Amino acid sequence: MTVQTKSVAGRRTVSYQSYDDLLADAEEMAHGVVQTLGNWSLGQIFKHLAAALEGSIDGIPFQMPLLMRLIAPLLKKKLLTKPLPSGFQIAGSARAAMEPDATVSTAEALDALRYAVSRCQSETSRAAHPLFGRLSREEWDQFNLRHAEMHMSFVVPAEE
Repeated sequence: MTVQTKSVAGRRTVSYQSYDDLLADAEEMAHGVVQTLGNWSLGQIFKHLAAALEGSIDGIPFQMPLLMRLIAPLLKKKLLTKPLPSGFQIAGSARAAMEPDATVSTAEALDALRYAVSRCQSETSRAAHPLFGRLSREEWDQFNLRHAEMHMSFVVPAEE
């Protein structure tokens, strides 16, 4: 059964100031006993975040609809600095490109996330964002961290 992630209760409050914060949290969650409150496993969350980080450098293979791109400048500051809302669904080929394989292991996906973070920290070029178009490296970093906060908020320590 699919979880309606927009209304999930019990999520963690997560705040990352840097990619190092993201990795420290990911390592802690990967080495602890956790549960995920949404539709993805911990490995899927890590793999999705890794793909998104790499997409900020290499490009993401889709564009948001024109109407959304026209409205985006009005929302840009909020979406770069405030928590991202959950429950947003991308459709079609975009979904296929960004939805991770259900069989990915946590260890494999954590390695992918480590690699993606190292690229974001060392490479200066950034691709166009599918919603905002051109973003600076700093803006991409802000967006990537807000995106990671939203997904990682669904990872909580398991009840003993």
